[in-house]
Amino acid sequence: MPLPPLVEPAAELTKEEVARYSRHLIIPDVGVDGQKRLKNAKVLVVGAGGLGSPALLYLAAAGVGTLGVVEFDVVDESNLQRQVIHGQSDIGRPKAESARDSIAQINPFVKVNLHQLRLDSDNVLDVFRDYDLILDGTDNFATRYLVNDACVLLNKPYVWGSIFRFEGQASVFWAEHGPQYRDLYPEPPPPGMVPSCAEGGVLGVLCASIGSIMVTEAIKLITGIGETLLGRLMVYDALDMTYRTIRIRKDPNATPVTELIDYEAFCGVVSDAAQEAAANHTITPLELKQRFDRGDDFLLVDVREPHEYEIVRIPNSVLIPKDRILNGEALAELPQDRPIVLHCKSGQRSAEALAALHRAGFADAVHVGGGVLGWARQIDPSLPTY
Repeated sequence: MPLPPLVEPAAELTKEEVARYSRHLIIPDVGVDGQKRLKNAKVLVVGAGGLGSPALLYLAAAGVGTLGVVEFDVVDESNLQRQVIHGQSDIGRPKAESARDSIAQINPFVKVNLHQLRLDSDNVLDVFRDYDLILDGTDNFATRYLVNDACVLLNKPYVWGSIFRFEGQASVFWAEHGPQYRDLYPEPPPPGMVPSCAEGGVLGVLCASIGSIMVTEAIKLITGIGETLLGRLMVYDALDMTYRTIRIRKDPNATPVTELIDYEAFCGVVSDAAQEAAANHTITPLELKQRFDRGDDFLLVDVREPHEYEIVRIPNSVLIPKDRILNGEALAELPQDRPIVLHCKSGQRSAEALAALHRAGFADAVHVGGGVLGWARQIDPSLPTY
């Protein structure tokens, strides 16, 4: 469905802007009018990570006049495999500031607003209110539902993208004209069901593929050209090199969005059972080391996946992936006469496995808060992190 241009055109283009955007100006569908609309547009990008990096660079290069960046994290070395807006010298810097400096190198005519905060129900409406369009490049369900509901309440369109390993997805949501994110995902998946990119990995260049699609949709919305992905979900498989689209329709029975909620509770980052199991059965990496130093007799179980175990491991740990514990397959392998200590990468998966062990009768089992990352940072800094 063709949509009207989202933004009114700016008054003029300067001589320097005409030279810079000349390849846009000679496209009849964009032309001077379209470039003026881009100049007048205010676009907010949520996240300066895998998807936000290429999106911000190409929005800046395209001549979007005002870019907002929502980002509270700092640059880590593991980011550089895919977050191309940051460089080696940016490690340890706030991502928002690193992104601003890269944008300035791409296009000094772009105004950049930094929102160095964690979006929540208290601040999201104020952050979103002054922008024409939102791009959501986040990697967790709680923030995605928050972005959706804020855009519904403010009647703003937003472009959404998602990446995992070799697959990416993208769509446009605008409740006034078509479906919203809740029509695609009415309920969040159960806690622990869908691993994050930090747990499951992502092909770095996939970010560029999906990020560039998101920018293409943003340009189309701003200028009013072409057919957007509103009402369609685009799925990209990098291994098969295939693109396919799936029709999305409004759910006529959906509960209207009338207010913002507690999205962490709604999405249940960790299940209630896992929280309960971990409440009095969590030890620190230092306490684990003390058990080793005392010569305690216990079984240390690593519940990550085999490829993670190859990257880094805590000495004397035994690999039993979480799913084998959850489905009961591995229970017969666990000793009844020795304490069991579980760990994963950071603590979430081991908490889920811990709940399963408690249900199976291993009442004294504990897990390591912070996981192997906590061990590497607090006990053995020579180990790699990922």
